[in-house]
Amino acid sequence: MAKKRVLFISQEIVPYLPETEMAHIGRYLPQGIQDKGKEIRTFMPRYGCINERRNQLHEVIRLSGMNLIINDTDHPLIIKVASIQSARMQVYFIDNEDYFQRKHVVLDEDGNLFPDNDERSIFFTRGVFETVRKLRWSPDLIYCQGWFTALVPLYLKKEYYYDPVFSRAKVVFSTYNDHFEGMLNGAFADKAVMEGVGPDELAIVKEPNHVNLNKLAFQHADAIIFHHKNVADELKQFAAGLGKPVLENPGEDEYINAYSDFFDNLME
Repeated sequence: MAKKRVLFISQEIVPYLPETEMAHIGRYLPQGIQDKGKEIRTFMPRYGCINERRNQLHEVIRLSGMNLIINDTDHPLIIKVASIQSARMQVYFIDNEDYFQRKHVVLDEDGNLFPDNDERSIFFTRGVFETVRKLRWSPDLIYCQGWFTALVPLYLKKEYYYDPVFSRAKVVFSTYNDHFEGMLNGAFADKAVMEGVGPDELAIVKEPNHVNLNKLAFQHADAIIFHHKNVADELKQFAAGLGKPVLENPGEDEYINAYSDFFDNLME
C-alpha cells in the first residue's frame, strides 16, 4: 500500500526564522508525520532575512524559471531547497527578487505591514501549487498554517482541484496567534482573482484584515485547527457555523499524535 502524502505549506519554520509557536510547529510537525510513515513535502517563503549560506540553500534549476502574473506584472518564480539533516527533511523555498529580497518577514523595521503583502501571499500560494505540479507529487492532504497561506484552500478547491496532481487532496487550515493590525492592500480581492476563482469567492476579503483572511481559509478548508488558546470568538463562531471538523488547542506535548489522528481521519 502506497504511503499517504502530506504537503506542508508554512508561514514560518525554525531554524530559518526565530522560534515562535508557528515556526516550531512548522519544523517539528512535518518530521513527526514523516516518522509516522507518511511521505512529506514542506514549503515556506524565502524571506530575505534567511541566511542562505548558513542554512545551505541552493536553487533548484529544473523547478525555477516560470513566470507568475500578479496584478498584470510578470514575476519570475525561483525555487530553492535546504535540508534539515537531523530530521531527514527537505524544505522548499519560494523566492522572487521583488517580493522576498528584504530583511524582514511581513512587517518593516517600524512594525508596519509591507504594502505588497497581498501580492506576496498570492505569489507564494501560486508558487507552491505550480512547483508541486512540476514535481508531479500528488498530496493526499495539504496542511497550511498562518494567514499568509489563507488562499491555499480557495485555490485548491477552485483553481487546482481539476488538476490530477491535486484531485484527491483534502486541505486543513490552522490559525495561530499571528494577528496583525490594519489590513492588507484594499485591492487584494481583485488581484487574487484567477481563471477558476471569481470575485464572489473573494467577497469576504473585500476588507482584508486578519479575521477575514482566516474566514476565507475556513470557508474552503475541509477541516480547521485552532492551535492556540486565544482564538477570537468571532472566528470560533464562524467555524462552528460551517459544521466542519475542528481540532482545538491539542497542547504542546501531544499535538503530533493529535494532528496525525486528525489527518488520518480526513484521509480515510
